[in-house]
Amino acid sequence: MDQGDFFHISLTWRMAKILPWLLVLFVSKSYSQSNDIFNPDSLKKEIEAVQITSVLHIDGMLNEQEWSLAKLQSRFVQIEPYQGLAPNFQTDVRVLYNRQFLYFGIFAHDSLGRKAIRATDFKRDFDYRQHDLISLAFDGFNDKRNAMSLVTDAYGVQRDLLSFDDLYYDIDWDGVWKVRTSRTDSGWAAEIAIPWQTLRYPKTADSVQNWGFNVYRNRRLTNEVSAFSPYPRVFTSLRMTYAGILKNLKPPPPKPNIRVQPYFLTSFDHYDGFDAGVKPRQSNYKLGGDLKWAINSNTVLDLTANTDFAQVDADQQVNNVTRFSVFFPEKRQFFLENASLFGFGVGPQEDGSGGLMRLQPFFSRSIGLDDLGNPIPIDGGGRFVFRSLQRNFGAIALRQRGTDSIPATNFFVGRYSENFGKESRLGGLVTIKNTPLETNIESTVDGFFRLGASHSLNTMVMHTISTHSGKHGFAGFAQYYYSGTHYKIWWTESAVTKDFDPQMGFVSRKDIIGTTPGMNWYYRGNLLPFKKVIRAFEPGILPEWYVQASTGKLIERDLWFFPLWINFQSGAYIGYGIVPTFQRLTEAFDPLGVVIDLGDYHYTRQTLYLSSDPSKIINLQGIYTWGSYFNGRLNSGDWKLQFAPIPRISLTGRFNRNHFIRVGQAQTTSTVDLYSIEGRFALNPRLQLIGFFQKNSDNHSQNYNIRLAWEYEPLSYIYFVYNHQGFDDPFQKTRTEDHIIAKISYLKQF
Repeated sequence: MDQGDFFHISLTWRMAKILPWLLVLFVSKSYSQSNDIFNPDSLKKEIEAVQITSVLHIDGMLNEQEWSLAKLQSRFVQIEPYQGLAPNFQTDVRVLYNRQFLYFGIFAHDSLGRKAIRATDFKRDFDYRQHDLISLAFDGFNDKRNAMSLVTDAYGVQRDLLSFDDLYYDIDWDGVWKVRTSRTDSGWAAEIAIPWQTLRYPKTADSVQNWGFNVYRNRRLTNEVSAFSPYPRVFTSLRMTYAGILKNLKPPPPKPNIRVQPYFLTSFDHYDGFDAGVKPRQSNYKLGGDLKWAINSNTVLDLTANTDFAQVDADQQVNNVTRFSVFFPEKRQFFLENASLFGFGVGPQEDGSGGLMRLQPFFSRSIGLDDLGNPIPIDGGGRFVFRSLQRNFGAIALRQRGTDSIPATNFFVGRYSENFGKESRLGGLVTIKNTPLETNIESTVDGFFRLGASHSLNTMVMHTISTHSGKHGFAGFAQYYYSGTHYKIWWTESAVTKDFDPQMGFVSRKDIIGTTPGMNWYYRGNLLPFKKVIRAFEPGILPEWYVQASTGKLIERDLWFFPLWINFQSGAYIGYGIVPTFQRLTEAFDPLGVVIDLGDYHYTRQTLYLSSDPSKIINLQGIYTWGSYFNGRLNSGDWKLQFAPIPRISLTGRFNRNHFIRVGQAQTTSTVDLYSIEGRFALNPRLQLIGFFQKNSDNHSQNYNIRLAWEYEPLSYIYFVYNHQGFDDPFQKTRTEDHIIAKISYLKQF
């Protein structure tokens, strides 16, 4: 070990000894300031549902006589920006039901009427930061852990998700429900009909059921959030321990709920510049579909045959200048369902907390996609899931069709978790990837422990073995979180051995021992200036150390420091960060064609973050980073501009530039640009035309995708898709491919 290694490890060890005491100090201080982390009310607020015999016409007008029978509930409480105060704008909620549907009639009062409404597009599962919205949360089993959330904006655009412990979310779960809205000079109304089959509740001997329930509203013009049952603003309305009660429900006994969704697809493909073995013109058709059988309120079986994802949004390219893999989110509906049960792990949160290390034992993009994101046919398979108050378990089994370069592959995932205490659990997961050449097996044991309203501990240990190589690998982490009104504090320890090989998982880096503590401070005190404009001052620090597990040498140290982060009342923000960095390259690194040799590098980079109000007609978001980079300099910018004159029209342009200055062994100076534009044009939330174009100077690619989507019945679609890809291969030969696709699917619920 040389003197530099000794110095860096010594510094790491000293910081590791000091930081726990600093965190204890901040946590202790935060207890004295955490009076906003109040306990749930012992006397729950209630909304009473009224039974009717007629069937309502859902048009968003709330003018049917039956609504006059419903009991009004309008006693909301402000969550943001002033916790506990009365809201400035009243929200009325009424609930009716019959044998088929649970109905909600909601009116969001506003003195500015239509002029106050904000919405930037008609995309399902819209960005909640850009829209006025009403959100309903249901806990049909009253276990205070699981929630179903149905959300609508002022134009009837839908967003729905499932939540577990207010920690894991199935954001892209789609339920069958109907909503229509209307807008007036005094506010906006939402009329909602939810089939009982969509909701989840127990079969009981009692004819009357009371469910955990909450409603929250965001009046986006002033970014004011109010809720029927108040909860601390550091949580969400899906923390069901704070929910109120939806009472006097008499739902029909839950029965097996079967959803069948067959599809028919026809396509025409044209290839130019490919090898002689590829036919220049091809036409094809496909038949397939999915079946979802809710065997009972706890158990769901999904089957899929000749699975197709032609309608899925294309991945946006990323020009990566780090040494580590980019994590692309899953977009395919079959894999998004129940993703929270199988897709647990550790990774950076939306606000950067938790550290940058990502470790996930099961990553669904390992199935049906190659390393470049190109689809591989899936012949079929299924998923079985059981959830209850005591335990959750499930399994996925799929067969991927063989191609010229990849043999046919069988995939299996098994998951079990046992709940105990109020919000703690222990579990295990196993994945098996089998090909004619080898079998890769990964075993995981995990635990989550809620140590109090603000404290939690998340842990995991993993093991892999591949039969072809016979190599064993290990990985694991332990992550502590404190989430309070004034501080968010975390400490993550992770370890990954050199031979760890999770072929169905994701790991951002191997052969490391990582230490990634950090803290964000949330200040809204009296010293904050311009309170009508500024909501919070939120600086933070995120130091990270990585030691190579196989040698014990320090290979990376990043001291992320954000002395400035201001959140504005409008939802805009501005931030500044500086990152002194040490990296020891043990192998050559070539970001975007710039070759960087082995060696030790010290450099410092600075970053500016900014966003205007994301709900405005014109909004801008940007990240600009500059400073030294290994042995040279790198200036990088990523900018996104959206123009949405009306919600039916949304245009978004994005520009990314990386400018290298005398970097690497060849002292390279070069510029790599990546830009894209997306347009969304909607007649209503159910009929939309979406176009996307992207050009990358790194590989001279030009891709565009045009998609017409019509939801002619709930979750039944007709698609027309045109997809073009053009790029230069490693031999500088231009290749293009064009695909025209027509697809129709129909969902029938029994």
